Amino acid sequence: MNRFTFGIVCLVLAIGLSGCSRKKDKFINRNYHAVTTEFNTLYNGDLALDLGKKQIADTYQENFWEILPVERMQVSEEIALPGTIRNENFKIAEEKATKAIQRHSMLIQGTEKNPQIDEAYLLLGKARYYDQRFIPALESFNYILHKYPKSNTINHARIWREKTNLRLENDKLAIKNLKRLIAGGNMKDQDMADAHATLAQAYINTGSLYSAVAPIKVAAYYTKEHEEKGRYSYIEGQLYNVLQKRDSASLAFDRVIELNRKIPREYLVNAQLEKARNFNYVNGDAPALLAWLEEIENNRENRPFLDKIYFQKAEYFHHLDSVDRAIEFYNQSLRAQTSDNFLRSVNYETLGNIYFDNSQYRIAGAYYDSTLTYIPTTTRDYFVIKRKRDNLQEVIQYEEIVEKNDSILRFVAMNEEERLNYFTSYTNDLKASAVLRAKTGEIAETPAILPERRIPGAPPSLGGPNLRTTFYFYNPGRVAGGMSDFLRIWGPRELKDNWRTDPGGLISRSPEELDEVSELIIANNPQFNPRTYIDQIPTNQGIIDSLAAQRDNSYFRLGLIYKEKFGENELAAQRLRSMLDYTREERLVVPGNYYLYQIYNATGNNAEADRYKQTVLRDYPNSRYAASINNPGLAVELENTAEDRYNELYRLFEQGEYVEVLRRGEILMQEFQNDELLPKIELLNANATGRLYGFEAYKEALNYIAVNYPQTEEGQKALALTNTTLPQLQNKEFKIQEPQTNIKLLYRFNPEEREQALVVKEKTENAFKEMEYRKYSVSIDVYNPDTIFVVIHGIESTERAKGLTEMFQINKKYTINREPIVISSENYRVVQLHKNIEAYKDLVSNPNPQ
Repeated sequence: MNRFTFGIVCLVLAIGLSGCSRKKDKFINRNYHAVTTEFNTLYNGDLALDLGKKQIADTYQENFWEILPVERMQVSEEIALPGTIRNENFKIAEEKATKAIQRHSMLIQGTEKNPQIDEAYLLLGKARYYDQRFIPALESFNYILHKYPKSNTINHARIWREKTNLRLENDKLAIKNLKRLIAGGNMKDQDMADAHATLAQAYINTGSLYSAVAPIKVAAYYTKEHEEKGRYSYIEGQLYNVLQKRDSASLAFDRVIELNRKIPREYLVNAQLEKARNFNYVNGDAPALLAWLEEIENNRENRPFLDKIYFQKAEYFHHLDSVDRAIEFYNQSLRAQTSDNFLRSVNYETLGNIYFDNSQYRIAGAYYDSTLTYIPTTTRDYFVIKRKRDNLQEVIQYEEIVEKNDSILRFVAMNEEERLNYFTSYTNDLKASAVLRAKTGEIAETPAILPERRIPGAPPSLGGPNLRTTFYFYNPGRVAGGMSDFLRIWGPRELKDNWRTDPGGLISRSPEELDEVSELIIANNPQFNPRTYIDQIPTNQGIIDSLAAQRDNSYFRLGLIYKEKFGENELAAQRLRSMLDYTREERLVVPGNYYLYQIYNATGNNAEADRYKQTVLRDYPNSRYAASINNPGLAVELENTAEDRYNELYRLFEQGEYVEVLRRGEILMQEFQNDELLPKIELLNANATGRLYGFEAYKEALNYIAVNYPQTEEGQKALALTNTTLPQLQNKEFKIQEPQTNIKLLYRFNPEEREQALVVKEKTENAFKEMEYRKYSVSIDVYNPDTIFVVIHGIESTERAKGLTEMFQINKKYTINREPIVISSENYRVVQLHKNIEAYKDLVSNPNPQ
C-alpha cells in the first residue's frame, strides 16, 4: 500500500470514527446516525411490523353480520403475563425501535439532533399497540407529542394516541381530541383519512351511529388504500342499514362494488348481498334481482361464499312467499361448507320459524335444537330461542306419544287376519326391494340389530326384535349378515372341499341363481317375516289400558297447549275432539267439552259452541265448568279458589301438619277430580305420606303418580324421584361406630301430648339461652301418626349429649321426665325415612347380639 492510499484510508476511518459520536452536533454526526437509523434499524423494524400486521389481518375473522370495526384487529381478553410474546414480529419491531433510540439518539442540550428518533418512538408505540400493550404504547405516543412538537409525524402520532385511547375505552376523550385535530387542518390526505376513520369508530363505540356516518364517508374519500376505501364504504352502508336508510346504504354498497378487483373478494360479495337485502320488493324488478343473484352464484370466484349466496336466494323466495323454494335454498346454505356459525344459526332458526308458522311444531323444535348449538350460551338470542324451544317441548313429547300409541292401538284393534295381511304386504315390499338390490349387485349386510321400522301409521316400537344374542347361530340377524358378507366377498360357491382354491367352485351368477341366493338370505332374515312385527303387538289388557290412558291424556294436554300457549284454536279443537272420540273418563271429558265450547265461542262457530255447552250443562250440571258457563264471572273466582285451597294445603305441609294434609287432600281430590290441580295434590299427598309412613309408602305413592299421570309435570317428577332419589334412600343400616359427631337428642310424645311437647321445647330453649349454648336449636318433628319428637340439634358429640341428658334429669328448673334417645344425624335420617326407631333402640341397647 502506497502512502497516498494509506492516507485516504486513514482519512475515511477518522471521518467514520468522528461520525459515530452521539455527543457532537456536527453535520457528519447528524447524517450518519440519521441514515443508519432510517435505512438499517428502522427499516428492519418496519418490515417486522408489516409482517406482524399481515398475520393479524390474515387470522382475523370478519363478522359481516355486525358493523365492521374500522381496524382488523382482535383484542384478546386474556392478560399477557410478563415475558410472554403474542407475536414474534412485534417483539422484533420493538427491539429495533429501542435499539435505534439507544444507539442513535443525539440528545444534546435538551434538543434531539437525529430527525429519525421520533420515527423510532412511533415504531415503538405501534409495536406495543399491536402487541396489545396499550398503556406502554400510549406512553410512546405521548413522548413524541411532548418531546417532538415540531415533528413532521406529529399528526400521525396524535391519531395513534387516540386509537390507543379507543382500545382503553376512553372514547369520549378520543372524540374530543380528534375533533380538535381535524379542526386544526394542515394534514396529509392519509392522516385525514385515518383521523376520520378513528373518529367514526369512536362514535360507533359510543352508540352514536348517526354521527359516525359523516367521518367514515370522509375517510373513504381521503384514503389512498383501495382496501381501506372498500372497507370504509362498506361500514358506511352498514351504518345506513342500521339507521333504516336503505337507499343510502345501497349507494354506499355500490361504491364498494365499483372497486371490484381492487379490494378483497369478501368485501365485494358481501356488498352485493347487502344490496340484494335492501331490494324493494314492492316497486323493484324481482326477476332481475333473481337473475343477478344467479349470476353471483355462477361466478366461480364466489364459490367460497356460496353459503351466503344460497341464504340470500332463500330470503328472496321467502319474501315472495315461495316457501318450498326458500326451504330448498336454506338447506343448500346449510350444506355448503362454511365456518360462519351465525349464518348456520340463522338458517336453522328461519327454517324453525317457517315450520312453526305452519304449525309443524315437532319439526320446528328440531330446527330450534340445531339453532342452539351454534349460538353462544351467554347471549340474549340463546335465551330467546331456548325459551321458544322449551315451549315446544311438551308439544313434541305429547305428539310423539299420540302418534306412537295411536299406531299401536290400531294394530291392537285389528284381528289376526287383518294384522297378517297388513304385515305380509309390508314385508313383501321389503323383499322386493331387497331382491332388486341383490340383482344389481348390492347384497347389503343385515345389521345384527334391525333398525326401527318405518311403517306409515305404525308405531316406532314395532321395530326389529331384540337380537342381542351372544351366540352367533342363535341370532338369525347375524346369520343373515354373515351369509351376505360371504356372498359379497366370495360369490356363490359350491359346497365342496378346498372351495377357496378351486376356481371351478365359483358358481356363475345367472339371474335365476342370484334370485335363489337372495331368497336364501331373505328366508333367514327376521326383517322380512310378518311374525316379527305381529308378535310385538301387546296383548296384556293392563298395558293396552295404559297406552290408551297415555294417549287420551296427551290429546287433552295438546288441546290446552295449542289453545293457551300458541293460540292455535283449530289444532286445539282437533286434539280435544280426538280425545272425546276415545275416552269417557270424566276427568278429561268435562274440561274437554268446556274448552271446545270456549274455542268455538271465540271463533264465532255458535252452533258447535252451543252443542258442547249443552253437553256440559246437561251431563255435568254440578261441575265447576257448568258453574262458570252459567256465570262467566265466576270462572276466575273458581280458578282462584282452587289455587288458594291448594296453597293452603301446601302451607300446612310446610308446617308439618301431615295428617291434616292427607285429610284435606282427600277432600280436595274428590272436589277437583276433573281438575288440572289433581296431580299436584296427589304429589303433595305422596310427600306427606312419606313423612308419616316412611320409605315404602312414599315409593308406592310415587309409583302411583308416575303410572296414572305420566305426561304431567308431577308424573315426570315422580318418575325421576323413583329412578334416581329413592335408590339412594333405601339403605336401612345404622352406623354406631364411635366417635360420632353432630348428635341429636330426642324426647318422644304422642300427638295428644303436643302441649307438653311445646312446654319441653320452650324449657330447653330457655335453658340454652340462660347458659349461652347458642349452637343448639330445638324443633318438634313428626315421626308418624302416633309419635312426635322434641329434637335438640347441633350437639357436638355423644358425650356432650349424655351430659345434657344428665343436666335435664338433675336440674329441677329444667327437668324433663322423659326417656331420652341419643342419635347421630345420619341415623336420625334413616329413622325418619324407614320409621324404624325401635330397631335403632334395640341395636343401641344390644350392639353385639350373639
